[in-house]
Amino acid sequence: RSRNDQVATDFRLWMLSAIPELGSALKNLQTALVENAESAGETIMPGYTHLQRAQPILLAHWWLSHVHPLQRDMERLNGLTKRVSVLPLGSGALAGVPFEIDRSALAKTLGFAEVSQNSLDAVSDRDFAAEYLFCATMIGVHLSKLAEQIVLFTSAEFGFFELTDAFSTGSSLMPQKKNPDVFELTRGKAGTLLGLLTGLLATLKGLPSTYDKDLQEDKAPVFQATDTLLVMLPVIAEALRTITVKPERMRDAIDSSMLATDLADYLVNKGVPFRKAHEAAGRVVRAAGEGNVRMEKMSLEAYQAIRPEFEADVYQAFDPLKSIEKRNAIGGTSLKSVKMQIAECKMRNSK
Repeated sequence: RSRNDQVATDFRLWMLSAIPELGSALKNLQTALVENAESAGETIMPGYTHLQRAQPILLAHWWLSHVHPLQRDMERLNGLTKRVSVLPLGSGALAGVPFEIDRSALAKTLGFAEVSQNSLDAVSDRDFAAEYLFCATMIGVHLSKLAEQIVLFTSAEFGFFELTDAFSTGSSLMPQKKNPDVFELTRGKAGTLLGLLTGLLATLKGLPSTYDKDLQEDKAPVFQATDTLLVMLPVIAEALRTITVKPERMRDAIDSSMLATDLADYLVNKGVPFRKAHEAAGRVVRAAGEGNVRMEKMSLEAYQAIRPEFEADVYQAFDPLKSIEKRNAIGGTSLKSVKMQIAECKMRNSK
């Protein structure tokens, strides 16, 4: 035996125990998000593209949009398990061992799925460590995206959410402040995780064959990334469980201009090609802006001056709940679709 294959074996054994621990923490956060989605009911909010108000959606749909990236993170980690579960022990320093040992039996005893097939590669392979850090970095990226939106939505400019005192801090100077430190730190840690991945890849990129002392740099970033995530994940989950939703602010942020697409869809249902319907809806938006009037307050005559297909029922297009309920395909924001999402997420998390 050599320290080369022994250390590689120990590192893999450690990672095989760390992956399920991370998976459990991810599942806990997913559960918190699903709980919030269930509690949201029919609460509606603005959906955004380019950070501009786009179309109305259910708040539950928004919560669930953060469950699915975490599911992909779990699947990546589970997929990595197969590549970690390869036994290098028996490779010696680099050339294998001169004794008749049953490496397959050794692998089974230690809980590995298979044995390495090339001793030179086995003692130097740290692909699994780099891949683990990539998985950790992607988790950090997804947490950062969630954190950024919570920071925005808890600001006075949005006012959609409010954090409890337990998960926010006051200012050292301004007594009125309620700072979202938990989520700001989460956002910052994504950069730290990315740095750990980049650092290891830079270490590995120029190594010659078999073992080199540079490989001692493999464990610190992996351990640090794991410690970081195992601290972050449960804190974020609890912060989300205690968040206060402000449905009135969300509803007030929705205006008729966000239903311009529904106006175009209305014309499509009247037989107008979408290209022309889109153009007509744009003209309505411009006319409302120039007249300083809300779209649902424009006269029927003004609508018919733009397209004769507009009829008295056009004003039904400005009901945000009806707009939401039309998005009823799998993955859409309708209440039926969201209930299906919740059921699917709960079933998956129970496994």
